[in-house]
Amino acid sequence: MEKLIQEIASKALNLKKEEVKISHRLMGGMSNLMYVAEAAGEKYTVRIPGKNAEAFVDRVEEKANIAIVEPLGINNETLFLDTATGYKVAKFVEGTPIGELTDKVGKLPEIASLLKKLHGSGLNADKDYAPYERLAAYEALVREKGVEHSPRYEALKDEFLTYRPLLDAAEKVICHNDSQVSNMVVSGEKTYLLDWEFAGQNDPLYDVACVGNQDFSLAEEFLPIYLGRKPTDEEWRRLYAWRAFQCLQWHNVALFKDLIGLSADLGIDFNKVAAAYLDKAEGFLKQAREARA
Repeated sequence: MEKLIQEIASKALNLKKEEVKISHRLMGGMSNLMYVAEAAGEKYTVRIPGKNAEAFVDRVEEKANIAIVEPLGINNETLFLDTATGYKVAKFVEGTPIGELTDKVGKLPEIASLLKKLHGSGLNADKDYAPYERLAAYEALVREKGVEHSPRYEALKDEFLTYRPLLDAAEKVICHNDSQVSNMVVSGEKTYLLDWEFAGQNDPLYDVACVGNQDFSLAEEFLPIYLGRKPTDEEWRRLYAWRAFQCLQWHNVALFKDLIGLSADLGIDFNKVAAAYLDKAEGFLKQAREARA
């Protein structure tokens, strides 16, 4: 692995392999391996995609979206991205992920400014996030491995789809679509939004729901701050419905990871993770029902 990282970084930076020193691995992600490397007095991140990561990410699209958001100055500088392998080298941001802060609530106004800068930029992503088509594609990956979805999953998906007219009525803007606080890094007076693998046109409340990935109470506190007013019942329904969708989506990803052997490889019981996502989806759909006027 060390030789591969040195090879990737030296190629991107036009240096000799021996000039690249690996500092440490960044923990937290389950799909990619991320390392910090040092060269010529600077620090860089080197990404090596995990097993079958290409099933979920279009690298050509990712590269296009990184270029699209570059004028906003909210991402770190990408120096190299091989669309065939997914290898990426970018400048390292010295700072603290908001997900590691004790006071995440205190950062919510800053997160609102960050996401509003993106959502209100007038920029258009390379493509639509296409949530329904994406979910169908993730389901197909599971079925191709000979596994059928449970009746419970199908019932929850059918309930989610009752919200489609409401969700489709929302104006679509450029979204990050993985805007969890672990992807936001505070560096001095600036906050960065990193990892644009899933960017695309979408309902901005999808990003608001992502803020609560680790603890959804954070998204519930965030919604009125983001809107700058008391949310309507309709906006609450959109928030809960999108979070339910995200849980159905990641349920499929977790099932697929187990089916390709990653539970054993990484020491993570992805079947258990998948089941937990179904429980969460059911809870968020209940909240969406209760938010009806």
